Amino acid sequence: MCSSGAVTSSAAHRAIDAIWRIESARLIAGLARIVRDVGVAEELAQDALVTALERWPESGVPDNPGAWLMATAKNRAIDLLRRGRLVEQKHEELGQQREPVAPDFAAAIDDEVGDDLLRLMLIACHPVLSTEARVALTLRLLGGLTTAEIARAFLVPEATVAQRIVRAKRTLAEERVPFEVPRGQDLAARLSSVLEVVYLVFNEGYSATAGYDWMRPALCEEALRLGRILAGLAPAEPEVHGLVALMEIQASRAAARIGPAGEPILLLDQNRARWDRLLIHRGLLALERAEQLGGAQGPYALQAAIAACHARAPTAAETEWPRIAALYAALAQLTPSPVVELNRAVAVAMAFGPAAGLELVEALADEPSLQGYHLLPSVRADLLAKLGRLDEARAELERAASLTRNARERKLLLERAAGLEPMSRGGSP
Repeated sequence: MCSSGAVTSSAAHRAIDAIWRIESARLIAGLARIVRDVGVAEELAQDALVTALERWPESGVPDNPGAWLMATAKNRAIDLLRRGRLVEQKHEELGQQREPVAPDFAAAIDDEVGDDLLRLMLIACHPVLSTEARVALTLRLLGGLTTAEIARAFLVPEATVAQRIVRAKRTLAEERVPFEVPRGQDLAARLSSVLEVVYLVFNEGYSATAGYDWMRPALCEEALRLGRILAGLAPAEPEVHGLVALMEIQASRAAARIGPAGEPILLLDQNRARWDRLLIHRGLLALERAEQLGGAQGPYALQAAIAACHARAPTAAETEWPRIAALYAALAQLTPSPVVELNRAVAVAMAFGPAAGLELVEALADEPSLQGYHLLPSVRADLLAKLGRLDEARAELERAASLTRNARERKLLLERAAGLEPMSRGGSP
């Protein structure tokens, strides 16, 4: 370590920040298993972090900082269990046993349980919580993001995120959510909630719903990290690998989706040489793993198969659109949704002509859930333009621009309305 206190302190604080991002989830997960309260576990972990901030600038960063943080937090947990309300609960539980057993708190905390992280994921994404609460709590506990960072990512006030996190912890405690990992069919059912949250986080990063940025890469990275961890924790679940495959392949396009000035570049206009081949390779391997596990493909695996069609096409013109249309039809049967139907309409238009696609789009015109969805008029405009109905197309693009809350996307739509040139190319973001 450097001898200068200021330099040492600055370097230590940077190291602590990086270490916290890496170690916090494992730390909180291990503590939650013992104290059986997510809020208390996070407080203990934060206490260990504060201790590190106090000591490391003077003593230096330990060779194994994660183990140091865990040991410090464990000691605090032991003290808490011995003197607080939790120890009384433990005594009551022990009192119900036939033979009294003296509690060995240190041994209990040192007990290694390999699914601590999976348990924490299942708790943070428990269906008893609202979707917004699940997202906030997951990013806080498993992503290591601060409340301010989560608020910035989703463009909501910091106080709103803080309230969601506090209420989520309170709800988990009040509802006495079990801290055990379910097995078999119960695990598969609970995993769907986890996958939903991870996918929602990724989508918000991939196509920001509001604000000035077209993408928020940090959210994509967090979702990918969580997905990869989950695949390691639940290796026999096909849909986990399906979601990882989908995110890996989608993320491979990130560099090609944004122009020099931050403007969006639609799929068929992207320079495929800029697609990340390593991420594509990883995504295809994950998709293969999902398929090898057997059974009918789930919604994430089907979407990954669609993404794989794009990834395998050397050029936009060589895209296997009939297969994509068939995959969307299968997805629509599995999870019926107006948004899936809209995507199927795009694929049908690319495979069989704009008139065929427009017929499907027109059938969605009165769908209540799509009335404020900007991609409905955007897709309709694309197909109208290809059919030479330019005035109608322009009006639809202007309507789409009025509906989106993303400034970059609004600018793109208005530019397309003014020029219509990009519409001859087609495609989706």
